Amino acid sequence: MEHALSPATLTELRRPRPYPAVSVLTPTHRREPDNAQDPVRLRNVLAEAKKQLEADPAVPRERRIDVSRQLDQALAEIDLAHAEDGLVIFAAPGEHQVWSLARSVPERVVLSDTFLTRNLVSAQASERPFWVLSLAADRVTLWNGGVDRVVEDHTGGFPLTRDHRDNFDAERQERIGDIPSTFRDEDTRHFLREADTAMGRILREHRRPLYITGEQAALSALDEVGSATKGAAHIAHGGLAHGTPDAVWQAVRPLVDAESLKNTVGVARELESARGRKEFAAGVDEVWQNAREGRVRLLAVEENYRVTVRDDHGDHLVPADSDDLDAREDIVDEIVEQCLETGAEVRFVPDGTLTSADGIAGVLRY
Repeated sequence: MEHALSPATLTELRRPRPYPAVSVLTPTHRREPDNAQDPVRLRNVLAEAKKQLEADPAVPRERRIDVSRQLDQALAEIDLAHAEDGLVIFAAPGEHQVWSLARSVPERVVLSDTFLTRNLVSAQASERPFWVLSLAADRVTLWNGGVDRVVEDHTGGFPLTRDHRDNFDAERQERIGDIPSTFRDEDTRHFLREADTAMGRILREHRRPLYITGEQAALSALDEVGSATKGAAHIAHGGLAHGTPDAVWQAVRPLVDAESLKNTVGVARELESARGRKEFAAGVDEVWQNAREGRVRLLAVEENYRVTVRDDHGDHLVPADSDDLDAREDIVDEIVEQCLETGAEVRFVPDGTLTSADGIAGVLRY
């Protein structure tokens, strides 16, 4: 299952496909007892997708069989034991993808000539992703971090490793004076320089905060030989290049939590200042209208804010029930995607932060 949404991947997902490009969305659950319903719900929504394919006269028989087979293959790849909060399945002639999201999605099936991407975009923004680079003399490991976890990432050739057997007892040699330090050794410094270069390529493609863990000597050495990783937050904690995701998460969590608090305070100040300048929008209808016009400079959304609406003759959004024919259950994700498309900054904040703004607010450009 896919997790990381890069700009190149998003561009690829958005390109037109031969009809039908099928998007299947379903909420999932991480824990018992709620996750007991996930297998049945997933099978049912995929059955609905096949039913729509069967009933659509614009889908030729061969193409219907192909896409149905792609849906079956996608189902076989899904491991609900590692489910997060939502699943998105894309299937088109000759291809399929499965995306696991740390943000809930409405249950729906869409047949079009492009895949439905707004839920992926919103989930990626809400994750507040970051990188962790863990250093050791013989291994540099890259971790992909989100709201409540890190997982090892193999982007850019990571983990980088080297044969360290020639200097297997570097600590003993340091004590008796044979070498100055493991991380003063030129081969080790060259290894760290390679890691810095590889990380630089990743940061150019996936710009996000970077935390670096390692012994203090390793952190200092990387600072001396590298350039792309300068300015990253350092965490003097060795052993994590060979560690577990949970150990890495526990090491970086205090800094991530502090950054989240700083982000929330900063957003509150910006919104208050915008209110005073009359460059402020609040509530889903007002924010939606300004987002469509490209006027939102900063969008703030509570992490679990969801609302179902319908379009009242193109002028306003009004509350709706999920079973209404024209209900829009993922209007918040639609607003997030629209704001990002027009260059706005999107910040997710803890629930309750935007109570006076009904869960969503924006700072306007003019």
